[in-house]
Amino acid sequence: MTHVEDELRTQPECWTRAAGQAPGHRAALPAPGERVAFVGCGTSYFMARAAAALREGAGQGETDAFAASEFPHGRPYDRVVALTRSGTTTEVLELLGELRGRLRTTAVTADPATPVAETADDLVVLDYADERSVVQTRFATTALTLLRAHLGLHTDAVTADARTALAGDLPQGLAGRTRFAFLGRGWTVGLADEAALKMREAAGAWSESYPAMEYRHGPISVSTRGTATWMLGQAPPGLADEVRATGAQWIAGGLDPLAELVRAQRLAVAVAAARGLDPDRPRHLTRSVILAP
Repeated sequence: MTHVEDELRTQPECWTRAAGQAPGHRAALPAPGERVAFVGCGTSYFMARAAAALREGAGQGETDAFAASEFPHGRPYDRVVALTRSGTTTEVLELLGELRGRLRTTAVTADPATPVAETADDLVVLDYADERSVVQTRFATTALTLLRAHLGLHTDAVTADARTALAGDLPQGLAGRTRFAFLGRGWTVGLADEAALKMREAAGAWSESYPAMEYRHGPISVSTRGTATWMLGQAPPGLADEVRATGAQWIAGGLDPLAELVRAQRLAVAVAAARGLDPDRPRHLTRSVILAP
C-alpha cells in the first residue's frame, strides 16, 4: 500500500478528531462578523476557497480566498487564515511576514516545528493529519472539517459518508477513461478543483474542473465517450442528461461533497495504478514549495 492510500483511508478518524478539537480553537478562528481572507497554495488554496464560501454562505461575514501569492494588500481584513500543511511554503511565509503587526493572522498547519509557528499570530496544529506523501489528502480534508465544525456545519453523517466512500466500489469503467471533469456549486467548486488536481498529481491524468453551470458554456463541447464527468453536490437540472448525450460517463455525487472528494482521491490512486505510476512520487513535485531567495 502506498503512503497516499494509507493516509486517505484514515480520514474518518481525522475528521472526528478535528470536529472535537474545533471548540478549543474558537479564539484562533474567525469570529462572526469579522471580515476574513483565507489563503493557501495548491490544495490548501482550494480548501481555502471552499471554507470561504461556506463561511459567507452561513452568514458569518464577508469572506474571500486567495492564492497566497495573489493576496490583495489594499483590502482591509480583520483576520487572515493561512492553510499550510508543511508550514514552510515560501509564498505563505512571505505573506504572513508582510502582514505581521498589521492584522491578525492564523495558520492551520500539520507541523508546529516550522517557521510558520513564529510568523503567524495564532496557530492551529493538526499534527495527527500530517502526511508522508507529496500528494495531499487527509490534511486538506481535516483542515476543512475543522473549519466546517467551527461554523456548526459538520455532523456525524459527514464522517459516516466518508466511511461509505472508502468502503464502496468506484463506478465501473472509470480507470479506463482518458479525460476527467469535476463539477461543483457554491462551496463545492473548490472541492471540484481539488479533485481535478488529485487526478493530475497522482495519475498524470487530463482533468478539468468548473462551476457546474459553467460546464455548458464551452467545456462540454470536448466531452466524448472517453470522458468521465463527476458532480460534487447537487447537479443543476438537466445537466446530467446533457452530459450523457455527449457519450460521456456521468457520476452523480450522492454523498456529502467532502466524502465525494474522498472517492475522487481513490479514483486518482486507481488510475495511477492502471497506468503503472507511483502516486507517492508524482513528476516534478515536492512536498513543499520552498523558493530560493
